[in-house]
Amino acid sequence: MFRPGIHNMVTLTAVVAPMGRQLLRQFSKHATGQRWIPVRRCNLSACSSKYVLSHVHPMWQGPLAVPGGDKQSPIDIVVRKSVFDPQLKPLTFQYDPRTCQQIWNNGYSFLVEYDDTSDKSTLSGGPLQDPYRLCQFHFHWGESNAWGSEHTVDRRLFPAELHLVHWNAERYSLFEEAVMEENGLAVIGVFLKVGKRHEGLQKLVDALPAVRHKESVVEFTKFDPACLLPTNTQDYWTYAGSLTTPPLTESVSWIIMKQHIEVSHDQLAVFRSLLFTSAEEEVQKSMVNNFRVQQAMKGRTVRSSFTPFLQEMPQDGQAPPTEGPHSDHAH
Repeated sequence: MFRPGIHNMVTLTAVVAPMGRQLLRQFSKHATGQRWIPVRRCNLSACSSKYVLSHVHPMWQGPLAVPGGDKQSPIDIVVRKSVFDPQLKPLTFQYDPRTCQQIWNNGYSFLVEYDDTSDKSTLSGGPLQDPYRLCQFHFHWGESNAWGSEHTVDRRLFPAELHLVHWNAERYSLFEEAVMEENGLAVIGVFLKVGKRHEGLQKLVDALPAVRHKESVVEFTKFDPACLLPTNTQDYWTYAGSLTTPPLTESVSWIIMKQHIEVSHDQLAVFRSLLFTSAEEEVQKSMVNNFRVQQAMKGRTVRSSFTPFLQEMPQDGQAPPTEGPHSDHAH
């Protein structure tokens, strides 16, 4: 587990700085309740005239010192090695769309943020002993439909992956505290597959051009995150892991849905139209490939809420490319 003071200052800066900015935003939300909504500083035609560069996630541009833990994420879920656990309970989602507040482009993804000062939007059941409050959700995606998800199933990649981030307000008083501690976070992962248009997602897609640039924030209300869940939420895998962005703390109970959701190619194209960069930067960089490479299992067990061999696994994902974003890293 990462603790300030144990690592040297260089490591601390490399690991904590990006996440620290996000935590500061989260803290300021608790402190002020409302955030100033900035006006966009350039129109689409002006920005599109700048050179747009497709590249890897800026968080991983340089060498990054990471915690030397044994529970890093994401991972490849090997179905035959997953263990059916009859003790896993059904998941219970109680989301109040009125707690939805805003969308924020944080320079790595876009976050749809919720009011988490009370238990109005919660997740419970499954592997969790306590109810967890919804804080935000975000996506990871690739520059093409051949890859983009952080987790894989039997090495199969999906074009994108949704993460709904919850924190344990029973044990911890602040989100910032829960991030650093065991059983602090619970993240629901949902794979996205290209197919028919997702009607529930469209309201969000329509709002995204307003947060095209890094640090853009726009008010976004009355969005029910439950509409992004698959119809079957009772079949899932779960394992102990970490954040996939700095500070990479091993505080996450991961719950990965077996069933994917479908979105259209055009909807994913709007994700890819966002930028890693602010309006002032001379070179504009497309927000694509914003995932972390996969990590070693190191003896962990993936539990499943269903018996994997009573039903054929759907072949929904893409086979990993022989050369691509995930291929040059050991698993």
